[in-house]
Amino acid sequence: MVGMRDVAKRAGVSLSTVSLVVNGTGYVSDDMRDRVRRAMSALHYVPNDLARNLSQNRANTVGIIVPTIRHPFFATLTASLQHVLAENGLQTLLCSTADAVNGEAEYVDMLRRRLMDGIVMGAHTEHAPDYWTSIHRPVVAFDRVLGEGIPSVGSDHVQGGRLIADLLIRTGARHVVVIGGPRNQFHEASGDEGTTFPTVRYHLALEAELAKAGVEYEYIGAGEVMDFAGYAGAVRSVFEREADYGSGRAVDAVVSPDIGAAMCVREAMARGVSVPDELQIVAYDGTYLTDLAGMTLTAVRQDFPAIAEQVANRMMGLIEGGTVAGAAGAAVDVTGRVGAADDKRSESVAIAGAADDGREPAIAGEAEHLIPVSLVTGATTRG
Repeated sequence: MVGMRDVAKRAGVSLSTVSLVVNGTGYVSDDMRDRVRRAMSALHYVPNDLARNLSQNRANTVGIIVPTIRHPFFATLTASLQHVLAENGLQTLLCSTADAVNGEAEYVDMLRRRLMDGIVMGAHTEHAPDYWTSIHRPVVAFDRVLGEGIPSVGSDHVQGGRLIADLLIRTGARHVVVIGGPRNQFHEASGDEGTTFPTVRYHLALEAELAKAGVEYEYIGAGEVMDFAGYAGAVRSVFEREADYGSGRAVDAVVSPDIGAAMCVREAMARGVSVPDELQIVAYDGTYLTDLAGMTLTAVRQDFPAIAEQVANRMMGLIEGGTVAGAAGAAVDVTGRVGAADDKRSESVAIAGAADDGREPAIAGEAEHLIPVSLVTGATTRG
Protein backbone atom coordinates (compact mmCIF):
# COMPACT_ATOMS: atom_id res chain seq x y z
CA MET A 1 0.00 0.00 0.00
CA VAL A 2 1.32 3.41 -0.99
CA GLY A 3 1.86 5.75 1.95
CA MET A 4 2.92 9.35 2.49
CA ARG A 5 6.58 8.31 2.76
CA ASP A 6 6.41 6.93 -0.78
CA VAL A 7 4.85 10.18 -1.99
CA ALA A 8 7.55 12.23 -0.22
CA LYS A 9 10.31 10.13 -1.79
CA ARG A 10 8.77 10.40 -5.28
CA ALA A 11 8.26 14.17 -4.98
CA GLY A 12 11.64 14.79 -3.36
CA VAL A 13 10.15 16.60 -0.40
CA SER A 14 9.88 16.00 3.33
CA LEU A 15 7.18 13.87 4.93
CA SER A 16 5.86 16.93 6.76
CA THR A 17 5.38 18.75 3.44
CA VAL A 18 3.28 15.89 2.11
CA SER A 19 1.25 15.95 5.34
CA LEU A 20 0.59 19.68 4.95
CA VAL A 21 -0.63 19.22 1.38
CA VAL A 22 -2.82 16.22 2.21
CA ASN A 23 -4.39 17.91 5.25
CA GLY A 24 -4.65 21.34 3.67
CA THR A 25 -2.95 22.99 6.63
CA GLY A 26 0.05 25.30 6.90
CA TYR A 27 1.94 27.05 4.13
CA VAL A 28 3.35 25.16 1.16
CA SER A 29 4.67 26.89 -1.96
CA ASP A 30 2.78 26.35 -5.21
CA ASP A 31 5.79 24.52 -6.68
CA MET A 32 6.01 22.11 -3.74
CA ARG A 33 2.26 21.56 -3.77
CA ASP A 34 2.29 20.71 -7.47
CA ARG A 35 5.18 18.27 -7.01
CA VAL A 36 3.35 16.49 -4.20
CA ARG A 37 0.11 16.28 -6.17
CA ARG A 38 1.89 14.91 -9.24
CA ALA A 39 3.57 12.27 -7.08
CA MET A 40 0.23 11.36 -5.48
CA SER A 41 -1.33 10.98 -8.91
CA ALA A 42 1.55 8.93 -10.29
CA LEU A 43 1.47 6.57 -7.32
CA HIS A 44 -2.35 6.47 -7.16
CA TYR A 45 -2.10 7.54 -3.54
CA VAL A 46 -5.43 7.79 -1.66
CA PRO A 47 -5.30 9.79 1.60
CA ASN A 48 -6.45 8.00 4.73
CA ASP A 49 -9.40 10.21 5.67
CA LEU A 50 -10.06 8.26 8.86
CA ALA A 51 -6.56 8.88 10.18
CA ARG A 52 -6.72 12.52 9.10
CA ASN A 53 -10.07 13.07 10.80
CA LEU A 54 -8.82 11.45 13.99
CA SER A 55 -5.80 13.74 14.04
CA GLN A 56 -8.08 16.76 13.58
CA ASN A 57 -10.76 15.45 15.96
CA ARG A 58 -13.27 15.83 13.13
CA ALA A 59 -15.46 13.42 11.20
CA ASN A 60 -16.47 16.04 8.60
CA THR A 61 -19.94 14.50 8.68
CA VAL A 62 -23.26 15.89 9.87
CA GLY A 63 -26.37 13.81 10.51
CA ILE A 64 -29.74 15.10 9.28
CA ILE A 65 -32.79 13.62 11.00
CA VAL A 66 -36.20 14.14 9.34
CA PRO A 67 -39.53 12.29 9.62
CA THR A 68 -39.47 11.02 6.02
CA ILE A 69 -37.81 11.90 2.74
CA ARG A 70 -40.95 10.86 0.83
CA HIS A 71 -42.59 14.16 1.80
CA PRO A 72 -41.86 16.98 -0.71
CA PHE A 73 -41.02 19.44 2.06
CA PHE A 74 -38.36 17.27 3.71
CA ALA A 75 -36.99 16.12 0.34
CA THR A 76 -36.49 19.76 -0.67
CA LEU A 77 -35.07 20.71 2.73
CA THR A 78 -32.54 17.86 2.85
CA ALA A 79 -31.39 18.59 -0.72
CA SER A 80 -30.79 22.24 0.22
CA LEU A 81 -29.00 21.29 3.44
CA GLN A 82 -26.79 18.73 1.70
CA HIS A 83 -25.78 21.30 -0.91
CA VAL A 84 -24.81 23.99 1.60
CA LEU A 85 -23.07 21.62 4.00
CA ALA A 86 -21.04 20.16 1.11
CA GLU A 87 -19.91 23.69 0.24
CA ASN A 88 -18.56 23.84 3.80
CA GLY A 89 -16.67 20.56 3.38
CA LEU A 90 -19.17 18.45 5.31
CA GLN A 91 -20.73 15.20 4.20
CA THR A 92 -24.23 14.26 5.32
CA LEU A 93 -25.83 11.14 6.75
CA LEU A 94 -29.61 11.11 6.35
CA CYS A 95 -31.97 9.48 8.82
CA SER A 96 -35.67 9.11 8.03
CA THR A 97 -37.31 8.23 11.36
CA ALA A 98 -40.31 6.70 9.60
CA ASP A 99 -38.00 4.13 8.00
CA ALA A 100 -35.47 3.59 10.81
CA VAL A 101 -37.05 2.79 14.17
CA ASN A 102 -33.90 3.45 16.20
CA GLY A 103 -32.42 6.03 13.84
CA GLU A 104 -32.57 8.98 16.23
CA ALA A 105 -30.90 7.10 19.10
CA GLU A 106 -28.24 5.64 16.78
CA TYR A 107 -27.36 9.06 15.38
CA VAL A 108 -27.10 10.61 18.85
CA ASP A 109 -24.86 7.72 19.90
CA MET A 110 -22.64 8.34 16.84
CA LEU A 111 -22.47 12.01 17.74
CA ARG A 112 -21.46 11.23 21.32
CA ARG A 113 -18.76 8.85 20.06
CA ARG A 114 -17.57 11.57 17.67
CA LEU A 115 -18.35 9.54 14.58
CA MET A 116 -20.09 12.65 13.29
CA ASP A 117 -19.58 16.33 14.06
CA GLY A 118 -23.17 17.41 14.58
CA ILE A 119 -26.86 16.69 14.08
CA VAL A 120 -29.57 18.73 12.40
CA MET A 121 -32.76 17.63 14.17
CA GLY A 122 -35.86 18.13 12.04
CA ALA A 123 -38.14 15.35 13.28
CA HIS A 124 -40.50 14.91 16.19
CA THR A 125 -38.78 13.61 19.32
CA GLU A 126 -40.18 12.08 22.47
CA HIS A 127 -37.10 13.08 24.46
CA ALA A 128 -37.28 15.82 27.10
CA PRO A 129 -35.14 18.96 26.68
CA ASP A 130 -32.55 17.78 29.22
CA TYR A 131 -31.80 14.80 26.96
CA TRP A 132 -30.67 17.08 24.15
CA THR A 133 -28.87 19.58 26.36
CA SER A 134 -26.95 16.75 28.05
CA ILE A 135 -25.31 15.66 24.79
CA HIS A 136 -22.87 18.60 24.88
CA ARG A 137 -22.17 18.22 21.17
CA PRO A 138 -23.28 20.34 18.17
CA VAL A 139 -27.03 20.07 17.61
CA VAL A 140 -29.15 22.49 15.57
CA ALA A 141 -32.93 22.16 15.65
CA PHE A 142 -35.10 22.88 12.63
CA ASP A 143 -38.71 23.96 13.15
CA ARG A 144 -38.80 22.73 16.73
CA VAL A 145 -37.50 23.71 20.13
CA LEU A 146 -35.28 21.08 21.76
CA GLY A 147 -33.98 22.88 24.83
CA GLU A 148 -32.23 25.91 26.22
CA GLY A 149 -28.97 26.70 24.45
CA ILE A 150 -29.72 24.59 21.37
CA PRO A 151 -30.02 26.84 18.29
CA SER A 152 -33.37 26.56 16.55
CA VAL A 153 -33.93 27.71 12.97
CA GLY A 154 -37.32 27.92 11.31
CA SER A 155 -39.58 29.87 9.03
CA ASP A 156 -41.59 32.80 10.33
CA HIS A 157 -44.86 30.90 10.59
CA VAL A 158 -46.74 33.77 12.22
CA GLN A 159 -45.97 35.79 9.12
CA GLY A 160 -47.11 32.87 6.97
CA GLY A 161 -50.46 32.61 8.78
CA ARG A 162 -51.05 36.32 8.44
CA LEU A 163 -50.22 36.31 4.72
CA ILE A 164 -52.85 33.62 4.13
CA ALA A 165 -55.42 35.37 6.29
CA ASP A 166 -54.91 38.68 4.51
CA LEU A 167 -55.35 37.00 1.11
CA LEU A 168 -58.49 35.07 2.04
CA ILE A 169 -60.12 38.01 3.80
CA ARG A 170 -59.43 40.30 0.81
CA THR A 171 -60.91 37.77 -1.61
CA GLY A 172 -64.12 37.29 0.37
CA ALA A 173 -63.67 33.86 1.93
CA ARG A 174 -66.42 32.96 4.41
CA HIS A 175 -65.62 29.42 5.59
CA VAL A 176 -61.99 28.27 5.65
CA VAL A 177 -60.89 24.69 6.31
CA VAL A 178 -57.28 24.03 7.27
CA ILE A 179 -55.91 20.51 6.77
CA GLY A 180 -52.77 19.61 8.69
CA GLY A 181 -51.08 17.20 11.07
CA PRO A 182 -52.72 15.90 14.24
CA ARG A 183 -53.54 18.80 16.51
CA ASN A 184 -52.40 16.85 19.57
CA GLN A 185 -48.83 17.09 18.27
CA PHE A 186 -49.17 20.82 18.86
CA HIS A 187 -49.67 20.16 22.55
CA GLU A 188 -49.87 23.22 24.75
CA ALA A 189 -51.13 25.14 21.72
CA SER A 190 -53.00 27.35 24.18
CA GLY A 191 -49.64 28.63 25.38
CA ASP A 192 -49.76 27.18 28.88
CA GLU A 193 -46.33 25.63 28.59
CA GLY A 194 -45.28 26.40 25.05
CA THR A 195 -44.91 23.88 22.25
CA THR A 196 -41.95 22.15 20.64
CA PHE A 197 -43.56 22.66 17.20
CA PRO A 198 -43.17 26.22 15.90
CA THR A 199 -45.28 25.36 12.82
CA VAL A 200 -48.38 25.58 15.02
CA ARG A 201 -47.82 29.34 14.92
CA TYR A 202 -49.13 29.58 11.38
CA HIS A 203 -52.34 27.79 12.34
CA LEU A 204 -52.84 29.97 15.42
CA ALA A 205 -52.06 33.20 13.55
CA LEU A 206 -54.40 32.28 10.69
CA GLU A 207 -57.19 31.31 13.07
CA ALA A 208 -56.84 34.52 15.07
CA GLU A 209 -56.85 36.80 12.02
CA LEU A 210 -59.86 35.06 10.45
CA ALA A 211 -61.76 35.23 13.74
CA LYS A 212 -61.19 38.98 13.95
CA ALA A 213 -62.66 39.33 10.44
CA GLY A 214 -65.65 37.11 11.24
CA VAL A 215 -64.55 34.31 8.89
CA GLU A 216 -65.43 30.77 9.96
CA TYR A 217 -62.37 28.59 10.60
CA GLU A 218 -62.17 24.81 10.88
CA TYR A 219 -59.19 22.49 11.43
CA ILE A 220 -59.10 18.91 10.14
CA GLY A 221 -56.29 16.62 11.31
CA ALA A 222 -54.86 14.45 8.55
CA GLY A 223 -52.50 12.20 10.50
CA GLU A 224 -48.73 12.15 10.70
CA VAL A 225 -46.59 13.92 8.12
CA MET A 226 -45.83 10.65 6.31
CA ASP A 227 -49.51 9.60 6.21
CA PHE A 228 -50.42 10.54 2.63
CA ALA A 229 -53.58 8.42 2.80
CA GLY A 230 -54.64 10.50 5.80
CA TYR A 231 -54.37 13.68 3.75
CA ALA A 232 -56.37 12.12 0.90
CA GLY A 233 -59.10 11.11 3.34
CA ALA A 234 -59.22 14.56 4.93
CA VAL A 235 -59.55 16.20 1.50
CA ARG A 236 -62.35 13.85 0.46
CA SER A 237 -64.20 14.55 3.71
CA VAL A 238 -64.38 18.25 2.85
CA PHE A 239 -65.99 17.58 -0.52
CA GLU A 240 -68.29 14.76 0.61
CA ARG A 241 -70.07 16.93 3.17
CA GLU A 242 -70.08 20.04 0.95
CA ALA A 243 -71.91 18.77 -2.10
CA ASP A 244 -73.66 22.01 -3.02
CA TYR A 245 -71.09 24.61 -4.05
CA GLY A 246 -72.93 27.78 -4.95
CA SER A 247 -75.43 27.64 -2.08
CA GLY A 248 -73.40 30.11 -0.05
CA ARG A 249 -73.10 27.65 2.82
CA ALA A 250 -70.22 25.50 1.60
CA VAL A 251 -66.55 25.64 2.48
CA ASP A 252 -65.05 28.15 0.06
CA ALA A 253 -61.33 27.98 0.94
CA VAL A 254 -58.91 25.20 1.89
CA VAL A 255 -55.41 25.66 3.30
CA SER A 256 -53.02 22.72 3.51
CA PRO A 257 -49.39 21.74 3.04
CA ASP A 258 -48.47 21.32 -0.63
CA ILE A 259 -49.39 17.66 -0.75
CA GLY A 260 -52.89 18.22 0.67
CA ALA A 261 -53.44 21.30 -1.51
CA ALA A 262 -52.44 19.35 -4.64
CA MET A 263 -54.87 16.57 -3.68
CA CYS A 264 -57.56 19.20 -3.17
CA VAL A 265 -57.10 20.55 -6.71
CA ARG A 266 -57.38 17.04 -8.15
CA GLU A 267 -60.51 16.32 -6.10
CA ALA A 268 -62.12 19.60 -7.17
CA MET A 269 -61.44 18.83 -10.83
CA ALA A 270 -62.90 15.33 -10.48
CA ARG A 271 -66.07 16.69 -8.87
CA GLY A 272 -66.54 19.64 -11.22
CA VAL A 273 -65.91 22.27 -8.54
CA SER A 274 -64.58 25.50 -10.03
CA VAL A 275 -61.23 26.65 -8.63
CA PRO A 276 -60.88 29.47 -7.64
CA ASP A 277 -64.41 30.77 -8.32
CA GLU A 278 -66.19 28.36 -5.96
CA LEU A 279 -63.22 27.12 -3.95
CA GLN A 280 -59.89 28.81 -3.23
CA ILE A 281 -56.91 26.62 -2.38
CA VAL A 282 -53.73 27.80 -0.64
CA ALA A 283 -50.67 25.60 -0.17
CA TYR A 284 -48.17 25.98 2.65
CA ASP A 285 -44.50 25.13 1.93
CA GLY A 286 -43.94 26.13 -1.69
CA THR A 287 -42.08 23.05 -2.95
CA TYR A 288 -41.90 21.75 -6.52
CA LEU A 289 -45.32 20.17 -5.97
CA THR A 290 -47.05 23.56 -6.38
CA ASP A 291 -46.33 23.33 -10.13
CA LEU A 292 -47.50 19.72 -10.52
CA ALA A 293 -51.06 19.83 -9.20
CA GLY A 294 -52.85 20.48 -12.50
CA MET A 295 -53.09 24.18 -11.63
CA THR A 296 -50.31 26.37 -10.29
CA LEU A 297 -50.98 26.56 -6.57
CA THR A 298 -51.00 29.81 -4.64
CA ALA A 299 -48.55 29.05 -1.86
CA VAL A 300 -46.74 30.39 1.15
CA ARG A 301 -43.20 29.55 0.18
CA GLN A 302 -40.57 28.72 2.76
CA ASP A 303 -37.11 29.96 1.75
CA PHE A 304 -35.20 26.68 1.60
CA PRO A 305 -31.84 28.16 0.51
CA ALA A 306 -31.93 30.72 3.36
CA ILE A 307 -33.00 28.04 5.86
CA ALA A 308 -30.14 25.80 4.76
CA GLU A 309 -27.63 28.66 4.94
CA GLN A 310 -28.71 29.58 8.45
CA VAL A 311 -28.67 25.98 9.68
CA ALA A 312 -25.22 25.42 8.14
CA ASN A 313 -23.87 28.65 9.65
CA ARG A 314 -25.14 27.67 13.09
CA MET A 315 -23.69 24.18 12.72
CA MET A 316 -20.29 25.41 11.52
CA GLY A 317 -20.20 27.89 14.39
CA LEU A 318 -20.82 25.12 16.92
CA ILE A 319 -18.32 22.75 15.33
CA GLU A 320 -15.58 25.34 15.11
CA GLY A 321 -16.46 27.00 18.39
CA GLY A 322 -16.57 30.44 16.81
CA THR A 323 -19.13 33.10 16.04
CA VAL A 324 -22.01 32.49 13.69
CA ALA A 325 -22.76 34.70 10.70
CA GLY A 326 -26.20 35.46 9.32
CA ALA A 327 -27.65 33.56 6.41
CA ALA A 328 -26.73 34.54 2.87
CA GLY A 329 -24.59 37.40 4.11
CA ALA A 330 -27.40 39.04 6.10
CA ALA A 331 -26.81 40.23 9.62
CA VAL A 332 -28.62 38.48 12.44
CA ASP A 333 -30.38 40.87 14.80
CA VAL A 334 -31.30 40.28 18.44
CA THR A 335 -34.40 38.30 17.46
CA GLY A 336 -32.42 36.01 15.16
CA ARG A 337 -34.27 37.10 12.03
CA VAL A 338 -32.30 37.15 8.83
CA GLY A 339 -32.85 38.77 5.46
CA ALA A 340 -34.38 36.62 2.75
CA ALA A 341 -32.47 35.94 -0.43
CA ASP A 342 -33.37 38.06 -3.46
CA ASP A 343 -36.30 36.61 -5.39
CA LYS A 344 -35.50 36.08 -9.06
CA ARG A 345 -38.85 34.52 -10.01
CA SER A 346 -41.35 36.38 -12.17
CA GLU A 347 -44.43 35.48 -10.14
CA SER A 348 -46.14 38.02 -7.95
CA VAL A 349 -44.50 37.69 -4.55
CA ALA A 350 -45.64 39.44 -1.38
CA ILE A 351 -43.45 39.51 1.71
CA ALA A 352 -44.91 40.71 4.97
CA GLY A 353 -42.69 42.66 7.32
CA ALA A 354 -41.36 40.63 10.23
CA ALA A 355 -40.15 43.57 12.27
CA ASP A 356 -43.57 45.10 12.91
CA ASP A 357 -45.56 41.99 13.73
CA GLY A 358 -46.25 43.02 17.30
CA ARG A 359 -44.63 39.97 18.86
CA GLU A 360 -42.10 39.64 21.58
CA PRO A 361 -38.88 38.12 20.18
CA ALA A 362 -39.05 35.00 22.34
CA ILE A 363 -42.47 33.35 22.17
CA ALA A 364 -42.55 29.95 23.85
CA GLY A 365 -42.19 27.30 21.20
CA GLU A 366 -41.03 29.67 18.46
CA ALA A 367 -37.77 29.09 16.60
CA GLU A 368 -34.92 31.31 17.73
CA HIS A 369 -33.78 32.27 14.22
CA LEU A 370 -36.68 33.12 11.91
CA ILE A 371 -36.51 33.07 8.11
CA PRO A 372 -39.15 35.20 6.31
CA VAL A 373 -41.67 33.45 4.07
CA SER A 374 -43.34 34.78 0.93
CA LEU A 375 -46.74 34.44 -0.73
CA VAL A 376 -46.51 33.31 -4.35
CA THR A 377 -49.80 33.86 -6.16
CA GLY A 378 -50.92 31.09 -8.50
CA ALA A 379 -54.17 30.09 -10.23
CA THR A 380 -55.99 28.67 -7.20
CA THR A 381 -56.98 31.96 -5.53
CA ARG A 382 -58.88 35.03 -6.66
CA GLY A 383 -57.67 38.58 -7.01
